[in-house]
Amino acid sequence: MEEKIVQNWYALAKYDLDSAEVMFKGGRYLYVAFMCQQAIEKTLKGIFIKETSRTPPYTHNLRRLAKQLGLYEKLSQEQIDQLDRLNAYYIESRYTETLEEMMAAIDHNDAQDILKECREMTEWLEAYKK
Repeated sequence: MEEKIVQNWYALAKYDLDSAEVMFKGGRYLYVAFMCQQAIEKTLKGIFIKETSRTPPYTHNLRRLAKQLGLYEKLSQEQIDQLDRLNAYYIESRYTETLEEMMAAIDHNDAQDILKECREMTEWLEAYKK
């Protein structure tokens, strides 16, 4: 049963990354960042269950999840910066007051960079979880 739950987290993460691609093509740049944050979060939570056989912590903080998994020490400074950046966009996309503020938070180039970084982080995590 546990393996099914882990695989579901990974499937949700893939779905979110695919959704980020769709959002990018549609010009919904803030939601590219949000969906990338969700993809990494769900991957980390799948790894958490696989390694601990426990329910993952109720947090969206990617740095905290990486630390609880013992992954933080294995990350490069660039990867840590990427997690922090995605954390910031999670907050921005969920709690910004106006549509104008949300749309100003991220542009095409930012979204493109975030999507690229998310793919790279996902590949790194894929290699880790095997």
